[in-house]
Amino acid sequence: MNRSLIVILTCLSLLVWQQPVKATGNYELVIKRSEKRLLIQKDGEVLRSFHVALGSGGRKAKMKSGDRLTPLGKYHITQVRDSDRFHMFIQLDYPSVRDAITALKEDRISKAQYRKILDAHIFGNLPPQNTPLGGAIGIHGIGVETKDKLEIHEIADWTKGCIALRNDEIEQLTKYISKGTQVTITE
Repeated sequence: MNRSLIVILTCLSLLVWQQPVKATGNYELVIKRSEKRLLIQKDGEVLRSFHVALGSGGRKAKMKSGDRLTPLGKYHITQVRDSDRFHMFIQLDYPSVRDAITALKEDRISKAQYRKILDAHIFGNLPPQNTPLGGAIGIHGIGVETKDKLEIHEIADWTKGCIALRNDEIEQLTKYISKGTQVTITE
């Protein structure tokens, strides 16, 4: 009996530990790629603004796995977790239904892949991350901050398609977000 109780309590504590920090209000994140800015907004008012680095693949919107491009569109936060590589990782629900519709029309994904992405969004799950559209898109930190990394972060887009902030900035960001927070990525 004691062992069962310990297992249950351990599982519950792991679930609580992995839950994102609950925001105290209804915030939205807007990422303006052309300005390399992440804005925290509430009721259309900008509360905070951070410089970001984007995907190193150029200005186009993400089309496929490995293109190193940052997507355009509306997404939602699915989880917030610590990351050995990036300090912290905020997972987005990329690819969106709109991404999947466009890809299906352009024959970049199959009907079965489209359906899996759609089903994931319908049921509130993370969409498949292994389709030709790619995955693992999110907002993350820099990792171990060295002088060189900080300089690169200020002048270059260096990610594989994600949005990067300095470590202290991503920690500040977590005070405003929770699972489901909308993230709009614009040109």
